[in-house]
Amino acid sequence: MTLSTTPNIEGKKITQYLGVVTGEAIMGANIFKDLFAGIRDIVGGRSATYEKELQKAKELALQDIKNKAEQLGANAVVGIDLDYETMGANGGMLMVSVSGTAVTLE
Repeated sequence: MTLSTTPNIEGKKITQYLGVVTGEAIMGANIFKDLFAGIRDIVGGRSATYEKELQKAKELALQDIKNKAEQLGANAVVGIDLDYETMGANGGMLMVSVSGTAVTLE
């Protein structure tokens, strides 16, 4: 399954547009991760804990659109858009939403 943020794949011809597919993943961070991420925010630097959670959410959302595209008979998803949001009272939930167009390539 080819995934692309571009509207087409160079050297390939889109033979059929099968529809929009979407995928979402919401990841909660536990109190210990929040505590250590908060300390990291105070002293500066990157929060590896949240980066790992965000990466995991992105992979789950992309897998979701791949599965949905395969169910439609697609062999690619083009025009992929990734959106990242925080949710919850303290922003303790990370959400990744992905959308794209399922297509068949020749």
